Amino acid sequence: MQDNATEVTAAGIARLAGVGRAAVSNWRRRHADFPKPVGGTETSPSFALADVESWLREQGKLAEVPLRERVWQQLVGHPEGPVTALVYAGCALLLIQERLTVWLAASAGSDERMAAMLPGALEGVIVPRFGAARGRGRGVHRGREVGGAAAVNAPGSASGSVNTSAEGSAAATPSGMSAANSASAMNSASAVDSVSAVNAVNTANTKTAPNTPSAVNTPADPTTPPAPVNTAPAVNAPPAANNTPAVPTPAGPQLLPTAPLLRGVADLAAELGTRETFEFLLGRHLDANPRQYTLTPPELARLMAELAGPAGTVLDPACGTGTLLGAVTPRPDQQLYAQDSAPDLAALTALRLALHAQVTVRATAGDTLRADAYPELRADVVLCHPPFNERNWGHDELAYDPRWEYGFPARNESELAWVQHALARLADTGTAVLLMPPAAASRRSGRRIRADLLRRGALKAVVALPIGAAPPYNIPLHLWVLRRPERVPGQPEVLLVDTGRFATEGRGGPDWQAVRGAVLDAWRAFDRAGRLDDEPGLARSVPVIELLDDDVDLAPARHLPPATAADGADELTAVRERLGETLRLTADLTPPPVDHATDPDRPTRWPLTTIGELARGGALVMRTGGNGGHARVPVLTDHDVLAGTAPSGLLPESDEEAVLTEAGDVVVPVLGGGSMARVIDDSTVGAVLGRSLVLLRPDPAALDPWFLAGFLRGTANNRQASSYASTATRLDVRRLQLPRLPLDEQRRYGARFRALEDFERALRQAGRLGEQLVRGMYDGLTDGTVMPE
Repeated sequence: MQDNATEVTAAGIARLAGVGRAAVSNWRRRHADFPKPVGGTETSPSFALADVESWLREQGKLAEVPLRERVWQQLVGHPEGPVTALVYAGCALLLIQERLTVWLAASAGSDERMAAMLPGALEGVIVPRFGAARGRGRGVHRGREVGGAAAVNAPGSASGSVNTSAEGSAAATPSGMSAANSASAMNSASAVDSVSAVNAVNTANTKTAPNTPSAVNTPADPTTPPAPVNTAPAVNAPPAANNTPAVPTPAGPQLLPTAPLLRGVADLAAELGTRETFEFLLGRHLDANPRQYTLTPPELARLMAELAGPAGTVLDPACGTGTLLGAVTPRPDQQLYAQDSAPDLAALTALRLALHAQVTVRATAGDTLRADAYPELRADVVLCHPPFNERNWGHDELAYDPRWEYGFPARNESELAWVQHALARLADTGTAVLLMPPAAASRRSGRRIRADLLRRGALKAVVALPIGAAPPYNIPLHLWVLRRPERVPGQPEVLLVDTGRFATEGRGGPDWQAVRGAVLDAWRAFDRAGRLDDEPGLARSVPVIELLDDDVDLAPARHLPPATAADGADELTAVRERLGETLRLTADLTPPPVDHATDPDRPTRWPLTTIGELARGGALVMRTGGNGGHARVPVLTDHDVLAGTAPSGLLPESDEEAVLTEAGDVVVPVLGGGSMARVIDDSTVGAVLGRSLVLLRPDPAALDPWFLAGFLRGTANNRQASSYASTATRLDVRRLQLPRLPLDEQRRYGARFRALEDFERALRQAGRLGEQLVRGMYDGLTDGTVMPE
């Protein structure tokens, strides 16, 4: 199938051919018949994927491209951009999941025929699953729609209502169909008669309201696009932001250039499953564009959902990519509501949730604070990761908004506006959990609102998370747990929890298991009894009256009792003992005195060779890291090599073969200008090689790994092999030199280098323990847990 619309960059061509980008540049210079650029820029041109594949096939250079990679290239090269292509792919996956036979009928035959039939087929699943936007006059109470069926107002369709009962979706295919059955059914698509296909599409949309035009008008000729339906504008329509469907039905002209992508997505769904296919494509897009999105880590989303508890109706008013709603445990008759100011994110969230579980999904694009899509909603749970530090949140135009029940937020207190929005959308005794910046707990401009939240019993808990729990990773964010109170409790208390102790040194985030256990145990005990016995240094329930001072400071660390004196003293004693043992080990490992006697047989200068020569001769193998892999496994980063720590990184999942470390490998960082090399041991074996690292795998019969690593760390050796740019130093590993020595002599040097490595590791450990002991002594002396005697 030709794919003339999809474009591919030089990097994509290199993946298709299994070569480096330099080879692609050489082909462009040396072959006059190489495809000409069709887009991009002069420095980063793009090429038609079909032309590139044809040229590579003629030259015998086309590698066997995995299906995942082919679909990904089609998605990123889509003429309307990868996000729009991802939305189209999600619509097709939803059709495959719910009405496989309709997909098979619509996709049988030419791309033109499929593009003509898909809009009607897609509307048959989009409207029942997502409903349509509501006006301010038709509200929802505790998640139940008022007025019956949802109104349809999708582009290119008639305005009407759709019956979402079991009868109306009887033609849907169970989502649990196996990939093998799905693939078998797809292979039989050619046997489907086109007339039957049209009937199948019409059947999927016959449940319309009386005197309402059909949502799908499929022409007799299936290759002719459906005729547009003229509809009168709605009476008393709400603002456009409140009536924008998150997933509008794409039209035939939009789908025609997308046909090859949709067919590839269907093949991938037969292999992986519909949900897994969408998660793979979405995850890879997010990994490829990390600066465009602020993501909520899945572990944090799971904790927030567990704090809120089970719910029938859940709202996320700043849904992003839907991580928070996706963490909610599905249950029968559950309804999920989402809104985001970015239409692309609202659409992706809707599709992601619909593919995740058989629940009702209502997603809308629009500015939540300025144009709330669900003004009458009363949800059981509200989960929210709002944007931080926004000044343009609507302060001037929303001064008299009824949501400000606890006070009008200052211009610099956008987070308190989101807090009150969440409370306004809660049912009585409903629970809201919001991720908040720590400044919101103590800024003076917000103290009156915080005080009113406390006095009226709306704020139930503040949890300080460890550093590194969520972006921005350099500050300890907070979780606020709120409830819409039925009445003010007689002696209200607030739970304060500080989990800062569970931060870790690596880049993999905090100890989530410990954080989750501490927070949930404290919250559940507090929720049952209305108070909690003090847990020094970790949790405490504080009477509201103690917090209602001039500052109304809710930062947990300022109100928790310190760890008990006995525990603090015992912990410091244990650290001191470990430091003493480490220092004794360091003394034992101190290198012996240097023997200045000269060996008359020692040559004044060794014969030298380079890493590049050894690689060409087969004495070692060179590999570079950073290309990802089939699964998210621990990654050894350049920071880990320099700090001597365990693997702590992650790379995006891809179909490229990851480089896994083996015992005896030598890993060298290439950036930063430092002289460092590390031999892979039990703590790092099996990790994926990260970016900015080069792996050397020596032949044991020719090279000793410790000898190799030791000589690579020589300062002069690194200096002569380094190149310098304006802002960085890069090491050319191939230029590093080694002496040509017999294997026995190499092992003598290797044993000495290994002893130096042990000494260096002991020094690092002693330094860490020393810092821990000094900080503990300062803290103990200043908080009274350690006496000066």
